[in-house]
Amino acid sequence: MTAPQEHESYEHESHGVAPQESTPQQDAAQESTPRPEPGSADAALWTELDRVIDPELRRPITDLGMVESAVVGDDRIARVRVLLTIAGCPMRQTITDDVREAGLRVPGVTDVDLDLGVMTPEQRKALRERLRGDGHVNPFVQPGNLTRVLAVASGKGGVGKSSVTANLAASLQARGLSVGILDADIHGFSIPPMLGVGGKPTKLEDMILPQPGHGVAVMSIGMFVDPGQAVVWRGPMLHRAIEQFLTDVFWGDLDVLLLDLPPGTGDVAISVGQLLPDSELLIVTTPQHAAAQVAERAGALATSTKQRIAGVIENMSWMVMPDGSHNPIFGEGGGRQVAERLSDRLSAAGGQAHVPLLGQIPLDPVVRAGADAGVPAVLSHPDEPGPAALRTIADSLVQSRQSLVGRNLGLSPQE
Repeated sequence: MTAPQEHESYEHESHGVAPQESTPQQDAAQESTPRPEPGSADAALWTELDRVIDPELRRPITDLGMVESAVVGDDRIARVRVLLTIAGCPMRQTITDDVREAGLRVPGVTDVDLDLGVMTPEQRKALRERLRGDGHVNPFVQPGNLTRVLAVASGKGGVGKSSVTANLAASLQARGLSVGILDADIHGFSIPPMLGVGGKPTKLEDMILPQPGHGVAVMSIGMFVDPGQAVVWRGPMLHRAIEQFLTDVFWGDLDVLLLDLPPGTGDVAISVGQLLPDSELLIVTTPQHAAAQVAERAGALATSTKQRIAGVIENMSWMVMPDGSHNPIFGEGGGRQVAERLSDRLSAAGGQAHVPLLGQIPLDPVVRAGADAGVPAVLSHPDEPGPAALRTIADSLVQSRQSLVGRNLGLSPQE
């Protein structure tokens, strides 16, 4: 497999009859078309179209310049022309359905006549520049960035780290937050199927759009390789892959970005500490003391990278038996052990004084079934023991958002 910067298969091929690209005359007409006067049927149609969100760019299609024209005729039919970003847009049917629903919400409209076109290269370039400017930058280290970055780590594999990541992302998104997941486990990627994401991402000029999965923006190297294909990259290429996923992907205005790290303290974990110095670690372990000892090493990385540890999550804590009792299949106390030892270690190093145990997640078959089905269990079975524990942890992450109270913002009055 080639390095990510050399990959040429980001963009989909169109199938069937492709929409026609707009002509230069249509481009000029689109740029000069004013919004209709308030109070008219046309204005009501545009208002409804303002509510149609592009699933990949996560912005109204009217703001993105995708609506070339929208009018309501005397025959009470809404005629709308929408320009897709590319001919094989994977979200074509979603946009079609949403535009049609928007048109039918307009009082008096009986039908919607939707004409799909495709942006010209010039329009795509203009859209890309409007979204990201001229350069490739890591948006999460820019001044004023408000995205909370949580890197989900574990000492060893098999502790359910990816499943925890997917469910936390879906739970946070369900609370109204804008959430993204970067599957940083380059060799062992597993996030896309857990969120029902398939196919290759759309490429807008030189910018890659994350795939939407239950409202979460998802990006993974798994979207660029064939099923069963191994990724055999070493340190420098792993670092470059993570860097490209941060700089070349349009993440938009996220409230939270979660990274699913590979197990251990290898190249990717170190690269994330370098590329995202303000990221926080979430340590996932099982109750077994042997697993907890390994998980502690993953958290100890924070002493070198100077990252904060948001907390420890104990997964597979027990199985709920038919009589309601708890059967601790994998032992007890591992999560608390990791939290306490990391608190002592970081405090002794002059850093963080307390690492909290954020929660204990029981071993629940619905979580596994949800991952296999591509629907996180926090969405499909929110009140079952496992998903309920995950939702409680998501609540604690929202509440632990750092307050501005008492913090020096570096402002001084102007004389």
